[in-house]
Amino acid sequence: MTKPKLLIVDDDEAIRTQLKYALRDDFTLLFAEDRCQALAAVQQEHPALVSLDLGLPPAAAGAEEGLRALDEIMKAAPTTKVVVLTGNNDRENAIRAIQLGAFDYHGKPIQLDAFKVVLQRAAYLQTLEAESDKHQRAEESAMRFEDILGSTPAMREIFAVVARVAKTDVTVLIQGESGTGKELLARAVHSRSGRRSRPFVAINCGAIPDTLLESELFGHEKGAYTGAHIQRKGKLEMADGGTLFLDEIGEMSVPLQVKLLRFLQ
Repeated sequence: MTKPKLLIVDDDEAIRTQLKYALRDDFTLLFAEDRCQALAAVQQEHPALVSLDLGLPPAAAGAEEGLRALDEIMKAAPTTKVVVLTGNNDRENAIRAIQLGAFDYHGKPIQLDAFKVVLQRAAYLQTLEAESDKHQRAEESAMRFEDILGSTPAMREIFAVVARVAKTDVTVLIQGESGTGKELLARAVHSRSGRRSRPFVAINCGAIPDTLLESELFGHEKGAYTGAHIQRKGKLEMADGGTLFLDEIGEMSVPLQVKLLRFLQ
């Protein structure tokens, strides 16, 4: 098994050496001596665990520099398990560290056997959480198809049909009650087709009067009729090379359907 990465943040070389020989069989070790090095290592190496001495330089800062490092680490890598090292009598800063997101704290001088147990427990929990997160993402991915959520056999069958027809260059008829997501399916077909880089244009044929719908579909030239002050592109022209979704097409008047049919022919 791959050993979990452990970043040891401590400015004391003797402690770094002690931890190196005590923990190298159980962890892949990384080292940092101050807050800036620690944050850079977290961002570049993504360790599962961090051992963080709160007494980082400058010495005059007390535990503040270590707490600041903890805050930055938790913001950069919220899933990382941080175990802070602090003086046995410094309970107040240990509690502050827990409030900032530390997994646990351990007193100095370090009791190696006890410290190793704390780190192993943290590594085990981090592994469980990572597996749980991976499983949850896999479930969400299985339920999501473009912008549509669904995991029932019927929905999976619909997704399979959409995936098949999207690969072809044919006209698609989508039927369903109002509010069942016909436009979502149309967008899914478009986004998986060879036309995905071209426009997806939707028009609700039942919401526009016939006199205006014809102009919406086909456009008009300037001066074509009273009130046509400018040239206007129709939705059919705008959708050229892409997808035109005609919602509620059954509400379109028969004369206009004849014109649309002639255009399609």
